[in-house]
Amino acid sequence: MSRFDEPLTKALDPKTAKLLHSVLGLETVGDLLRHYPRRYAERGELTALDMLEVDEHVTVSGEVTRAMRKPMRNRGGTWLEVEVVDGTGKKIYLSFFGKGSHVAENRLKPGKRGMFAGKVGMYGARATPRWQLSHPEFELFDESETSAEEFSTAPVPVYPAGKDLTPWAIRRAIGIVLDTLGPLDDPLPAELRRRRGLADLADALVAVHRPKDFGDVQRARERLKFDEAFVLQAVLLQRRQAATAWPARPRPRRAGGMLDDFDARLPFSLTEGQAAVGEEIAADLGLAHPMHRLLQGEVGAGKTVVALRAMLQVVDAGGQAVLLAPTEVLAQQHHRSITAMLGDLATGGMFGGTAVTLLTGSMGTPARRAALLDAASGTAGIVVGTHALLQEHVQFADLGLVVVDEQHRFGVEQRDALREKAGGGRPHVLVMTATPIPRTVAMTVFGDLEVSTLSQLPSGRAPITSHVVPAAEKPHFLDRTWQRVREEVALGRQAYIVCPRIGDLEGDEGDLAAEPADDERRPPLAVLEVAEMLAEGPLHGLRLAVLHGKLPPEDKDAVMRAFTRGEVDVLVATTVIEVGVDVPNSSVMIIMDADRFGVSQLHQLRGRVGRGGLPGLCLLVSEFPEGTPARARLDAVAATLDGFELSRVDLEQRREGDVLGAAQSGKRSSLKMLQLLRDEDVIEAARTEAAALLDADPDLTSHPGLRAEITRLLADEKADYLEKT
Repeated sequence: MSRFDEPLTKALDPKTAKLLHSVLGLETVGDLLRHYPRRYAERGELTALDMLEVDEHVTVSGEVTRAMRKPMRNRGGTWLEVEVVDGTGKKIYLSFFGKGSHVAENRLKPGKRGMFAGKVGMYGARATPRWQLSHPEFELFDESETSAEEFSTAPVPVYPAGKDLTPWAIRRAIGIVLDTLGPLDDPLPAELRRRRGLADLADALVAVHRPKDFGDVQRARERLKFDEAFVLQAVLLQRRQAATAWPARPRPRRAGGMLDDFDARLPFSLTEGQAAVGEEIAADLGLAHPMHRLLQGEVGAGKTVVALRAMLQVVDAGGQAVLLAPTEVLAQQHHRSITAMLGDLATGGMFGGTAVTLLTGSMGTPARRAALLDAASGTAGIVVGTHALLQEHVQFADLGLVVVDEQHRFGVEQRDALREKAGGGRPHVLVMTATPIPRTVAMTVFGDLEVSTLSQLPSGRAPITSHVVPAAEKPHFLDRTWQRVREEVALGRQAYIVCPRIGDLEGDEGDLAAEPADDERRPPLAVLEVAEMLAEGPLHGLRLAVLHGKLPPEDKDAVMRAFTRGEVDVLVATTVIEVGVDVPNSSVMIIMDADRFGVSQLHQLRGRVGRGGLPGLCLLVSEFPEGTPARARLDAVAATLDGFELSRVDLEQRREGDVLGAAQSGKRSSLKMLQLLRDEDVIEAARTEAAALLDADPDLTSHPGLRAEITRLLADEKADYLEKT
């Protein structure tokens, strides 16, 4: 067994091992050694006070300048207040009560330097508030253990910690492991390390945890970043190799089939991008191994048409195609739009077309039974549905293509569940995302897929103008917002109003906006409340309807049909209309509490307007003033329609674990050092090196260190960075 796989219960005392597991989820020596310092303190440095937050667990370092006994206000006795300061004069105060105050008083003498960890509080007059740590844990620097020069220059690792587990307790545990580490199997070949000037793994681990100076830290980070990128890319490339090894029935384009008929009937010309991507997909479908391709593109770039053409090619070749959508609203919308685009080709039978069947979890028994029969018998060439398609009893006559819409809502296991329904091989797979992804992020998150990108918008797509409405600073701007809605409706157009929640705080799970509020304030605005307020107030007399995820399926479908037919002027909805909903007559979107949504989500939402040649208007309503981070996000959205640029803004504001799905799945992210947007050169270099190594040694027979690291990654289920629920 590798030393990395040794349980902490064997390497450390039981109490420490239990704490490391319960607080941080660390189980093995490898987990502990890859629990890297969050930052490095210089001795005498104090954490930037403007970065502190009340009730946050922090670790600060500094010098004790004063310790005073103070009387208790409401009862007898005294307590100890200790002033800690850094070299710039920033201060934080430590408070100790009871017996602990006497221990602290004996140790915390003026001139002593150390690290102090605890929960941040603030007290004192409003004009001059003071930061405070109550009963903090502390560790004093032992200046006698090293020379004065080394003491002043050696960085102090500060680890992510938690309640009952201090950073120095983690440092001691890591020290015990490092002292007995021994030789390690290095996942990077020696020749690669030499060529790229990278340190050995063991040396990098010592340097990152026990640096003599910041040069050590930099060299260790370079090596460990490359490790993460290299192992991830090797996993993805192996996955791609394994996928291409499976057989698949070729589905070449057939002349004179439904696809030719469909192309001839299109009322518009395909863009150059649509045509080029269509050729790539058509070529993939004709191969004897399964296609695995990601189709990404700007909002409104015409991905659905590209996917439908691929489905028709498969149906022409005698197979069936499935379109998997994340919500019933989107599945119903896809079913309607595909049926409308096909026209009489969707009737099947003597006209040479094919039936298009809808299958969702909440369908009534008769309709569900009919849909299942259509899929199993092959009557339905195209089946559109939700997660209901993944259930075991759903069978297909000859499944040739799986199209997954909004890939980030589905995981690897869900995708594989449909693949298994093909029988006698694997179906071709096309996954789509309407959230543009920077190249290196796509390379890491979707590295097992070929990537096609649509960046050109079809002709007829009108520009969308976006503005921030500062509701608190300028209430009259909000009044003007409702006037604009009335003006658009008077011109025969329609409007969306989006709210973060439905109405009942306890019952809003699933429709609540993805982003948390930036502070503790009133609850987010709700569809039911806003709809009532508007109907009785500024939009009185207009035809309003509500749409949210808790409505019965038949009600959701009825509302969308009414809105599509123009029987509803204003649709007040949650994010169920985020993707796929296509109503050409809608020209204005109002997003309430826009600061509670993510950047990419806002970009998706506003893509619902400007789809029918009418100029689009998106108004982002927020109470946050200028200069706040929340307002900066909204200003970024209003300033550009470039989804790729906005995706960078969005990802820069999120933890890497969120990008890779660790936060959603509850598992630790395998990325500790690597930052996807800032380490593009590292990712590209690692992928090139991993591809060359796997070409020469596909089974990693000559590279046991890398093989062990990949096995460890997969066995620990950290590879669920792909499972972005």
